[in-house]
Amino acid sequence: MRFGSIGVIGAGNIGTGVVTDLVLHGISAVVVDTSDAILQRAQSEVLHNVRVAPLLLKTLPRASQDDVHQRMVLTMKLQDVAGCDFIIENVTEDWKIKKPVYEQLETIMPAGICFGANTSCIPITQIASATKRPTQVVGVHFMNPVHLKQTVEVIRGFHTSDETLNTLMALLADLNKEGIVVEDSPGFVSNRISHLFMNEAAFVLQDNVTTTEKIDMIFKKCFGHKMGPLETADLIGLDTVMHSLDVLYESFHDTKYRCCPLLRKLVYAGHLGRKTGKGFYSYPVVDEKKPS
Repeated sequence: MRFGSIGVIGAGNIGTGVVTDLVLHGISAVVVDTSDAILQRAQSEVLHNVRVAPLLLKTLPRASQDDVHQRMVLTMKLQDVAGCDFIIENVTEDWKIKKPVYEQLETIMPAGICFGANTSCIPITQIASATKRPTQVVGVHFMNPVHLKQTVEVIRGFHTSDETLNTLMALLADLNKEGIVVEDSPGFVSNRISHLFMNEAAFVLQDNVTTTEKIDMIFKKCFGHKMGPLETADLIGLDTVMHSLDVLYESFHDTKYRCCPLLRKLVYAGHLGRKTGKGFYSYPVVDEKKPS
């Protein structure tokens, strides 16, 4: 199947990475979010990514700034994705926000168009229940930064058809990515395990066992991790980690998923990690990159 245009719903960190990957590989993206400021910031980030990404991952193709502008359509109107060949949804990890998006997509998109749900923990079968095409909904869990990761966790929902799964795998192949298929369960494989890891690191910090830096240093120097658990949480976004833990706790009713009070406190304080300049670490505040 040839993909001419992909609808990308949500232009946060993951959505921006998805768009970067698409435009680098010659696929157009119709990018939808709720404000012009978010969309302009996303465009600036994509322009920056396209410039530096091939230097970080030599196998990535190159694209010019003009290519980005030609392949990236910014809009606040969800109906503008109607002509797209596939949908990738990346809105915040909150069912009250995600559900109406799928209900609207159901009325906008022609029959036969598949929806890829990029979610951290919400079950794909639950997401598919908001549509009249549950066989055409599949989980596509991208890791951050999307354009530099060559593997994707793919989740088969209760109704997901082989045809839908194959459509997604064809898209991933066009992006030179491998999909690892798992069955549907809250948190799937990666986040069911990794969020325990980050949450327990926050508890260790809260208990004053040691410092933020030393927690991460142990996992990088002793276990060979590229990033420690608290650095990883800052990269993902502490609000996303908190919401995901809440979904896991509600789903399994297991106290091991109880969100660390320190993590929740940081979220309420607006310290969400890299995207706000403060989380478990502080990050230099730089001026927004201007499109060139």
